[in-house]
Amino acid sequence: MTTLIIGGAGKTGRRVANRLRTAGHDVRLVSRRTTPRFDWYDDTTWEPALAGAASAYLAFQPDLALPGADEIIGALAATAVAAGCRRLVLLSGRGEEGAERAEQALAASGADWTVVRAAFFAQNFTEGMWAEELVQGSVTMLDHSAKEPFVDAGDVADVAVAALTTPGHAGLIHEVTGPRLLGFDEVVVELSRTTGRPIAYRPLPAEAFTTVLLQAGLPAEEARGMTALFGDVLDGRNAYVTDTVRRVLGREPRDLLDALAGSALPA
Repeated sequence: MTTLIIGGAGKTGRRVANRLRTAGHDVRLVSRRTTPRFDWYDDTTWEPALAGAASAYLAFQPDLALPGADEIIGALAATAVAAGCRRLVLLSGRGEEGAERAEQALAASGADWTVVRAAFFAQNFTEGMWAEELVQGSVTMLDHSAKEPFVDAGDVADVAVAALTTPGHAGLIHEVTGPRLLGFDEVVVELSRTTGRPIAYRPLPAEAFTTVLLQAGLPAEEARGMTALFGDVLDGRNAYVTDTVRRVLGREPRDLLDALAGSALPA
């Protein structure tokens, strides 16, 4: 049976696809550049992408918490169920009200659904928004004092694969975290120690941080939305760890530096 991966170029999507293929599963990755083509914002592309798939991993872009994402997720899920693709696993965000609305839309579709919630990936420092800046010797973030349980994208993928391929996960929300809480300033200290080079942490007020995002090429609406989202979730609401990895996978979650071992950290 084919598993559809929507968001297969992302940090978790490509890991989910690789794990499924290694285990002998048939996988179909779709995007705006594949055949069949898939575009979250063009529902005429959905049915061809879903044809013949029995399950799907959904990683919405640019972010599930942004306005309108819940409506798109609900419509896509309903289309998937009608097409016979009932097993749906959604990547979601911890503590995000918009993401929770999308989760509710997924549940209302009649699918056999599972939600995998995660927040800041350890790999954001090597594959995501801070990767290029880290090479230059700094990390810029919205000013805040909260600590986060940075999570390994591989752990998230392993939990998603379990939800896609083994029974007992339908109707559940799996909240995946790393094993300890760290502030962004503490992460930068650990990265500096590991790489043996100084890395500066640059916390900025909201307006200045939005300007940095705009300068990085984000559209204005996305830049403002990302700043607002960080301002919401970095209020301490996610400052706790869960036992999800242990319960679902039977092992401990990977720590930040273990997750980044072998990554292209700047020398």
